[in-house]
Amino acid sequence: MSDVNDRGTKKWTAMMLPEHEELLRKMWAEQEYKEKPILDEQQKEEIDARLQAAVNNDLTVEVKHYNGRDFLTNKGKLTRINQEQLWLGDESIIKLADVLDVYI
Repeated sequence: MSDVNDRGTKKWTAMMLPEHEELLRKMWAEQEYKEKPILDEQQKEEIDARLQAAVNNDLTVEVKHYNGRDFLTNKGKLTRINQEQLWLGDESIIKLADVLDVYI
């Protein structure tokens, strides 16, 4: 957010009702919300191939995934994988439907 908006908000928050402040916080949180991209079949196949290579060769991977509001990245060795989710060495559980990319 720019300094101009911050200055205006700071200037007027003393005169705002708590309900108005809460509405402003919600509005700012929604502006930071990111939508989950839709992967095509080729991207899904590439992710699947990288996951299989990592499992078969005991490789460390970095998994970029969507958590409902933002993009997160977890790094580690794959300990388990099934049709719905994968487990990384640090006991992170990630739904396969939320995986956006895999880096080896």
